[in-house]
Amino acid sequence: MASSGTTTTVRKLTPVLVVEHIEPSLQFWTERLGFEKTVEVPEGDRLGFVILVGNGVEIMYQSRASVQSDVPAIAAMRGGEATALFVEVADIGVVERAMADLDKIVPRRTTFYGMEEIGVREPGGHVVIFAQPAAKA
Repeated sequence: MASSGTTTTVRKLTPVLVVEHIEPSLQFWTERLGFEKTVEVPEGDRLGFVILVGNGVEIMYQSRASVQSDVPAIAAMRGGEATALFVEVADIGVVERAMADLDKIVPRRTTFYGMEEIGVREPGGHVVIFAQPAAKA
């Protein structure tokens, strides 16, 4: 809500994760989670930007080199590695199996707010927490 008393409707929120190299993160989303790459922008001999979509969810990646040439003020900022995504899924077991070979940042647990969760670090260095509402006893 704006301080002037006016409001606007947020229609969509899409994270843009900045990484050194997009390609390893691309495989994380497409091969493990079934996302589709809908936009690809090269930056030299690598990818500079991609948009990935799956089940109505969208995520974007941009390489540090691309950010540097696009918006240098953002490139100067650090700390993106502290970014974490919270992703609610229909079946935590399916996701857990898809992530079986990755180090778990958050081993499977039931939280005080009623979610079954696991967390992994995707190849770009960002933490992704997958969650499903816990079965009620």
